Amino acid sequence: MKNKGQSKSSKGKEKKRHGDELDNFVPLENKTILLGVSGGIAAYKACDIASALRRAGADVHSVLTPNAREFITPLSLTTITRNPSHCEQFGQSGNWRPEHIELAKKADLILIAPATADMIAKLANGLCDDLLTTMVLASQAKVMIAPAMNPNMLAHPATQHNLEILENRLRYDIIPPEFGEVACGDIGSGKMASVESVVAAVAARLLAHRTLAGKQVMVTAGGTREPIDPVRFIGNRSSGKMGIAMADAAAARGAEVILVSTVQVNRSYPVIVVETAQDMQEVVESEFDGCDALVMTAAVADFRPLRVSNQKIKKTESEDFTLELTKNPDIIDLLGRVKRRDQVIIGFAAESEELLTNANQKLKRKNLDMIVANDITVPDIGFGSDDNAVIILNADGGRENLTRMPKRAIAEHLCDLLVEQFQRIEEKQPVS
Repeated sequence: MKNKGQSKSSKGKEKKRHGDELDNFVPLENKTILLGVSGGIAAYKACDIASALRRAGADVHSVLTPNAREFITPLSLTTITRNPSHCEQFGQSGNWRPEHIELAKKADLILIAPATADMIAKLANGLCDDLLTTMVLASQAKVMIAPAMNPNMLAHPATQHNLEILENRLRYDIIPPEFGEVACGDIGSGKMASVESVVAAVAARLLAHRTLAGKQVMVTAGGTREPIDPVRFIGNRSSGKMGIAMADAAAARGAEVILVSTVQVNRSYPVIVVETAQDMQEVVESEFDGCDALVMTAAVADFRPLRVSNQKIKKTESEDFTLELTKNPDIIDLLGRVKRRDQVIIGFAAESEELLTNANQKLKRKNLDMIVANDITVPDIGFGSDDNAVIILNADGGRENLTRMPKRAIAEHLCDLLVEQFQRIEEKQPVS
């Protein structure tokens, strides 16, 4: 039997070991962050932000605008990050690759702190007249900005409009400024968020990208082709861009992704290329049992020719040609009937009339968890475009409107909703 002294000593050692583990915890290890600094007085906080991010394990690379150098020196950030600071749009990178492209490809996340009104306006309008803005346009990384400016400048309709574009169209994360006294003595909302708030927001965003780890997600993409003869087919206008964006977004969050696509793409995750609705049905049904979620973005043809000619059909003297069609299987309807309680199915509805009515009917009839509806009569978005505007309906009666934005941004939001759906499923699981 242990005496009291031994028990306390043992507990003390255990507590010390636990403390060491906490001291060594680096949540941002193996993450590369590009810290962009624009020309405002709050630039002095960039050193503290860089230091905090580095202590959390991140590999930090700083990029300063020409005006930022009026407030902080590149040497300060070089010393803190232990990486060269970058300033010049056409600076020498030591090799043949353009510097802004190299930096853009490295990034897991781009943080701009402070983000001045001028920087926000440039980003919202796609201007790239310095290294930082050029790098942002060249990167696929998530972008976060921490606005800092005079309260009147922040409240100006132009600035608010630009922030709306960044947040709602480009899906940048805005780290809200604080209320307080700014450098000029004015009091109001415009003071850059505290270093602690900025670093916490960055960590939360980067760690969120593992929220689908361990989940198997199958995504379908593109429009099926139903052959008439060796030359002709029945098809549709789907480009597959939405499905590919969804697969990329889910993979970036740690999911094990299978993409079943009519469009060939090279990805690190498995891509199974199919052509017809029946081809897609066979693959999806064979993989469905092992999946936690199915995201059915593909535009599957409702009909196929009843008979397919082995030879090219020649023109005849007749002005008319009759093509008999038969129904294709409704893949998502079939799987909605057999899905388990722990599986999630997200459907898509491209409609030309009565959008909400038709989408809601599909949601209920096919036993879906969510449906993403878009109006195909709206010009310049949807089929073939990089952008879309959608309405998301869920089985609980919820509704959310997403205004025009890139399809990748829609995919990121759907991943957020998918994470929430999995959390609800886990909460309903019986305790063993």
